[in-house]
Amino acid sequence: MRTVIVGGGACGASCAARLRRLDETAEIIILEATDEISIANCGLPYYCSDVINGRDKMIVAKPDTFKNLLNVEVRFNSKVTAINKNKKTVTVNHDYELSYDNLVLAPGASPVKPTIPGIDNKKIFTVRTLRDADMIKMHIKSANAKNAVVIGGGFIGVEMAENLVTMGLKTTVIEAASQILAPFDKDMMALAHNEMRDKGCKLIFNDGVKAFTENEIELASGRHIPYDIAILGIGVQPDTQIVKEADLETGLNGLIKVNEFLQTLDENIWAGGDAVEDVDFITGKPAMIPMAGPANRHGRLIADNITAAAAGKGKTSFKPVLGTSVAKIFNKTFACSGKNEKQLIKEGIKYIKNITQTNDHAGYYPNARPLYVKLLFTEEGKILGVQAAGYEGVEKRVDVIATVMRLNGNIQDLIDAELSYAPPYSSAKDPVNIAGMSAQNILDGLYKPAFFEDIKNSVLIDVRVEEMFNTKTIDGAISVPAVQMRKRFNEVPRDKKVILFCNRGFTSYVAIRILNQLGFNNLYSLCGGINLYSEILKDKKADRTDEKLPV
Repeated sequence: MRTVIVGGGACGASCAARLRRLDETAEIIILEATDEISIANCGLPYYCSDVINGRDKMIVAKPDTFKNLLNVEVRFNSKVTAINKNKKTVTVNHDYELSYDNLVLAPGASPVKPTIPGIDNKKIFTVRTLRDADMIKMHIKSANAKNAVVIGGGFIGVEMAENLVTMGLKTTVIEAASQILAPFDKDMMALAHNEMRDKGCKLIFNDGVKAFTENEIELASGRHIPYDIAILGIGVQPDTQIVKEADLETGLNGLIKVNEFLQTLDENIWAGGDAVEDVDFITGKPAMIPMAGPANRHGRLIADNITAAAAGKGKTSFKPVLGTSVAKIFNKTFACSGKNEKQLIKEGIKYIKNITQTNDHAGYYPNARPLYVKLLFTEEGKILGVQAAGYEGVEKRVDVIATVMRLNGNIQDLIDAELSYAPPYSSAKDPVNIAGMSAQNILDGLYKPAFFEDIKNSVLIDVRVEEMFNTKTIDGAISVPAVQMRKRFNEVPRDKKVILFCNRGFTSYVAIRILNQLGFNNLYSLCGGINLYSEILKDKKADRTDEKLPV
C-alpha cells in the first residue's frame, strides 16, 4: 500500500515516521516542494542571531534518517500541481503522475506578503524556511545592517525583534493593532511592551506600511522609518490552491475541511498541519491555529487512522484545539491558552475575569519574582481562558490550567490541583492554586474585582502601610492601612464605588473582608495591585509619547 505525503514539515514528517513504525511494509513517499524537510521552524529567529549556533541543529531529522532508518522516500523540489481523485494520482511539477492508495495533504502555510509598493526590495524578508534565515544572516553581515524593522507583532515577529536587538541592531516593530501577540489581552501585554522597550526595541502601534522605498518605510500615518533590513511577520495563509482545484472542500480562510478523523470529502485523502481547519475547544467553531503542536499531533493521528482503516479497525478522533502558546520576550515569558477577552466579547460569551500576582517560587527563597495569572471563567466556574506572565515557571502554570481545561475541569479543580512544591520552584500554595482560590472567592461573593479601567471615577484607598503610601501610590488615593481598618472604617465612604489596593491584591482582599462584615457592600479590590497598575500606566505613557515622536 502506497501513502503519498504532500509536505515534509511538522505534520508530514510526523505522519511518515509514525506510519513506518506501525507498518513496515507500507510504501511511503514524501513530496516536498522545497529542498528542506523536517526543520525546526520555531527556532529560526534564534538561529538568525546564533543563539542556536549551527545549521545542523535546525534540522530535526536529516534526509538520511528518513532513507536509512525509516525507509521513507523523500523527493525534494517536488511540487504537487494537481490532484486527480478519480485516478488516485497526483501530478508533480506539471511533469509526471504518481499514484497513491492514501494521500496525506500537509502543504503548510506561507507568510502573508501584501501588495505594497516596494515590497519586493531585496532588503525585505520573510521567516519560514532555513533558507530564509540563511539569507537574513547573510544580508545583515554583507550590508552591515544597523536599522531593522519588523512588520507585525505576532509570535515570529516578536521573537525576530528580540533576536535582532540581540545582534545589536536598532529595531522597530510596526503593528496595525494596539498591542503585540493577539492571543493575549492588552493588560497582560503591558508587561511585554515594557520589557521590549526597556531592552531597546521601539514599538509603533495602530499604524501600517504604506510603501517601501530604498532606504525608508513610509507608514500610513505619514511617518518615515529608516531601514537596512525589514522582516515581514504579518501572518500566514494556507497553501491550498490545489485542494480547491480538486474540489475538496475548504472553509475558514481557505483551510482544508476535514472530519474528526482528519479525512477530507474523499476517504482516501487525509489532511493536517497549518493548512487544515481545526475546531476551537471553547466555541466548537472552525478555527485557524497554525501551530507546531497540533500539526505534529495531526500527522501522528493520520498515520494511526490510515493503519486502522486498512485493518478494519475503528479510527481515532482529533480533539478540538485550545491554542496553548508561549513566547520568550527577552527575560520574561508569556503563555496563554483558550480565549481572551476580545474573543469572548466577539463570540458573545459572558465571562468573569481575575488577575492574581504571586511569586514564581517561595518568597523566602532567593530571587523570587512576580508571576501574573489572568483567568477568564463563567459563573458556573468553567474556565474559558488563561494568560500568564513572569520570569520562571510561567508556561508550567499555563500548561497545568490548559490540562484542567482539556479535561473539562473547573475553578475548584485548580484549588484541588496537587502540584510539586519545594522552595526553589513554588510555594505550598502554587500560583495555580492561588488563581483558583481567588476566582472562587469572586464566585462566592467574598470580594469584587476591579481593574485599571475601573480607576476613573472611583474612590481609591491604599491599604498598605503609610511608609509605602508615602513612597509611591496611585494619584488621588487616600491612605487607610489594612492593619488600622477596624478602627478607621468610618473613613471609608459607603455611598460611592470604592477600590482598595495594595502591592498585589491580597491585603486589599483582607481589608475588604473586614469591611464587608461591618456592613460595606460597595468595595472592590484592584487585581494585580499597584504593581500591575504601574506596568499598565507605564505602557500607556510610552504609547502616547511614541505617537508624538517623529521617526
